[in-house]
Amino acid sequence: MKSDADELQQRNRELSILNAIARELNGSVDLGQALNAVLAQVAELLDLRTGWIWLLHEESGESYLAAAQDLPPALTANPRLMEEQRCYCLDTYRAGDLKGAANINVVACSRLVRLVKGTEGLRYHASIPLYAHEKKLGVLNVASADWRELSEDDLRLLHTIGDLLSIAVERARLFSRSVQLGAVEERFRLARELHDTLGQGLAAVLLKLEGIDALLEGGADPGKVRQVAQQTLELTRANLEEARRSVLDLRAAPLEGRTLAEALASLAAEVSAKEALEIVCEAIGGQPLPVRVEAGLYRIAQEALNNVVQHARARRALLRLVATPAQVQLVIEDDGCGFDPSQIPRDRYGLVGLNERARLLDGSLKIESSPAQGTRLEVVLLLEASG
Repeated sequence: MKSDADELQQRNRELSILNAIARELNGSVDLGQALNAVLAQVAELLDLRTGWIWLLHEESGESYLAAAQDLPPALTANPRLMEEQRCYCLDTYRAGDLKGAANINVVACSRLVRLVKGTEGLRYHASIPLYAHEKKLGVLNVASADWRELSEDDLRLLHTIGDLLSIAVERARLFSRSVQLGAVEERFRLARELHDTLGQGLAAVLLKLEGIDALLEGGADPGKVRQVAQQTLELTRANLEEARRSVLDLRAAPLEGRTLAEALASLAAEVSAKEALEIVCEAIGGQPLPVRVEAGLYRIAQEALNNVVQHARARRALLRLVATPAQVQLVIEDDGCGFDPSQIPRDRYGLVGLNERARLLDGSLKIESSPAQGTRLEVVLLLEASG
């Protein structure tokens, strides 16, 4: 039986933990930052070894690994183990049987119990369900090597942490939707601008051309006609540049309405259908990435496959995307003629462009190739520790 002093000390500890987590969550509307902040705080304040968070895609309902803290080597070295296997806690959650503090419990992790090495003694984790009212959001898993059961205080505290995290997830998603809505409004604004500026510009060019026609019919001085023609050319060039700028601004992103994995699979299928090239497309990890990163990776894959078609004389190619909370890796590999990377011909602008795209994403580009041995291109983007 706890004394009043022990009870007060326990409550003060719980409040300090919840306050620390709330401060982290209130510090950002970025979903990745919120998730990783919670994991770091929970691991430190509750003296736990590791943790990870599953979220459900809003559209498809599929689960994906959204954040992880200090995963054991066996899982870090093989992200596929975290993505491909079904597990007891997620299956229970989907069935609606993992709800409320009474159902937060310690279970044997189906991903860890099958492993012999690289688990660092971890076998069990607690599963904390995440809900927004009745809507399922995901599951928070936290693990310790020596866990066997949870006290009522632990259950209550983890349940409250889950509530705080659920609120943060919903807030981040609402913020993301508001940003997307703002982007749509900006596109409408640009469309109006295109209509107004380009329409007025073309009308001005038409007037200039009519003026030239009138000058020619009236037998005007050739110098005068040439002057008006030059003005018309300059006006036409200016309108063409304005049209190009507006079209670039208005052009829909290639991933609009699709995940990066779906867009890459579609790209591979399109290239295979047009060319004598068999492309295997693999995607591991379904966590959403920033729009800028997804668009950049898609363009890199597009350019890389174009290089394979144009230069490699390959029969088969592999397109692989591996996304984890720590990094994203894109690999394009072919069985073509290969080349010496130290002697890239000056006309291989595609490779220069690929390196520039990777650099703009704060990533690294690695090319492995040799004559008659095919080519392997790898792009790695380290995601911020905060997500």
